This record gives sequence, structure tokens and C-alpha cells, in this order.
Amino acid sequence: MSTDAFEEIAETFEFLEDWEDRYRYVIELGRDMDALDAAFHVPATKVEGCASQVWLRPEIDGTGPGAVFSFKGDSDAMIVRGLIAVLAALYNGRTVAEVGSVDARAELARLGLNDHLSAQRSNGVRAMIERIRAVASEAALAH
Repeated sequence: MSTDAFEEIAETFEFLEDWEDRYRYVIELGRDMDALDAAFHVPATKVEGCASQVWLRPEIDGTGPGAVFSFKGDSDAMIVRGLIAVLAALYNGRTVAEVGSVDARAELARLGLNDHLSAQRSNGVRAMIERIRAVASEAALAH
């Protein structure tokens, strides 16, 4: 149940066998991601539980379970910006109802990220996923 964007990342990961190359690729994804306007670097968009500064700004198009979910994000750490880009590839463009059924842990495991992130980074990714799921769940209930 992946998006095309996430599948493209997964395919690139398979091609890049060396972890340093994969790490650089994740950083590159973060660099290529559209910047989140500094005006959104506020407590309301800040994700707690991350070692780095992380901000996620959800964008919901429509109402109810069929509304389309996407988000923009930013971090003061380049690798975390890249992880945000990976999560955006996994979630953006899905309906808010679909977001909750994405097994992000399994999808990220396909990339081997779980084995190569520090405990703090893994906690941060988990916190970002929880925020994404909570926002989408709330939007799915809105009429």
C-alpha cells in the first residue's frame, strides 16, 4: 500500500547498497523538498519528542474521510529534513481515512531505516508519524 513516490525511494534504496550512500540520498531528499515558510516554525506545528527541531504543517483538501492529506515540514537537521521527505512520500496524496491504515513502521523497515537510525531519531520519526495520524484522524471526523 505504498505511493509511487515512496516506491521510487524504495527502489533507489535497493540500488544504493552502501549505507553512507543511502544516508546521503535521504539528506538529498530533504534538500530537494520545498521549504516550510519560517512563519510556520511555531509551537502549534512543532513536533515534540524529536531530538532536533521539527515542524509539520498539514494541508487537508476537502472534508470528511475522503479529504486529501498532505503536509510540509522542516527541521534544523539535514537528515531529519530527509526523513520528513520520506514520510511525505509515504503519506502525501492519500485520503485522511487511508493515512491511519498505512503501516509506516513496515514501510520504513523495507528501507532498513529502523536499523540505521539512532534511538533518538527513531523516537522522532515515531513522533512525526503519530502527529500525522492524529491530524488525519481528526480531519476524517470533521464534516
